[in-house]
Amino acid sequence: MAHDDDSQALDRAYQPSPGLGVAVSDPVQNPGLPPHRERMTDLDPKAEKRAARTVYTLFYLSLAGSIWAVAAYMLFPIEDGSMAAIRNNNLFIGLGIALALLSIGLGAIHWSKALMSDKEFIEHRHPTRGKDATREAAIQAFADANEESGFGRRTMIRNSLIAAVVASIVPGVALFRGLAPHSTPEDPTAGDPVALLKHTMWAEGQRLVRDPDGTPIRAADVTLGSAFHVIPEDLATLSHHDGYLEEKAKAIVLMMRLRPEQLIESEERKDWSYDGIVAYSKVCTHVGCPVALYEQQTHHLLCPCHQSQFDVTDHAKVIFGPAARPLPQLPITVDDEGYLVARSDFEEPVGPSFWERH
Repeated sequence: MAHDDDSQALDRAYQPSPGLGVAVSDPVQNPGLPPHRERMTDLDPKAEKRAARTVYTLFYLSLAGSIWAVAAYMLFPIEDGSMAAIRNNNLFIGLGIALALLSIGLGAIHWSKALMSDKEFIEHRHPTRGKDATREAAIQAFADANEESGFGRRTMIRNSLIAAVVASIVPGVALFRGLAPHSTPEDPTAGDPVALLKHTMWAEGQRLVRDPDGTPIRAADVTLGSAFHVIPEDLATLSHHDGYLEEKAKAIVLMMRLRPEQLIESEERKDWSYDGIVAYSKVCTHVGCPVALYEQQTHHLLCPCHQSQFDVTDHAKVIFGPAARPLPQLPITVDDEGYLVARSDFEEPVGPSFWERH
């Protein structure tokens, strides 16, 4: 109550500042509101019923468009990758989504123009919190709006609108299925994300080559403090249609050379490095950004996306930032010609830590 009294006192005491306004002898007069024109739906009950039927028919048409978009996704697949399949898929799904959204918009506009309350009014703004009576009046205004719009009593319109809006989301959800690879008899693991991310192109004897020119790297060419961006040699045999980018994204490696005495190596990883040369996955274990910044003096790797830092001297352990686990290490050695080669694939999944659970 004290707040209400203060609000009333402020209303009585408040006087707007004249500012730089200049009083004139012939001020502009308020023209008022134009005369109200009755609509056909206000005068003719049959016209009102026709308008209501039009509105919920449009909403049901939107529902049909959403269902058609999902059906078109299944009826016109794009697994073969042909231009005709892609064209038909995009065309029929697009038509379904366009029909769904357009019908919702047209139905809502027709509802507001033909059936909702058609009254002109002016709402005054208040500089302070309204009185309790004013707030109660606002609640009553919402109740009046519900009654005037007919949302509560026009069940066909309300239910068809809810169904149309809910259904309009379904095509978008269905389209996410197309982002995932599909398994085939020739490649049964293509649709298994765990299998796809658990293994890379690295294998025993696979040479380490420079990214992107594919030049093999001799151990003698890796100097102290240097860093090499490395990919598997066989990556060059893949085309973009064969998954070149996907395989490269998993197999990218950053290789550095330190003094052997600077490395802290566990017993099981003693033979994973060669004369101070170590190689770690460039894919950050936070969200998969490329860890490509190497601080030569501190021997730290830095992810530029979210500032995770990894200590190269100690199994690339996380020393700062949101990453949850160390970078996977690639076991390496040299072949008979002195070129650096992999001993095996990574022994743990690369990338964000979610895959560590599998």
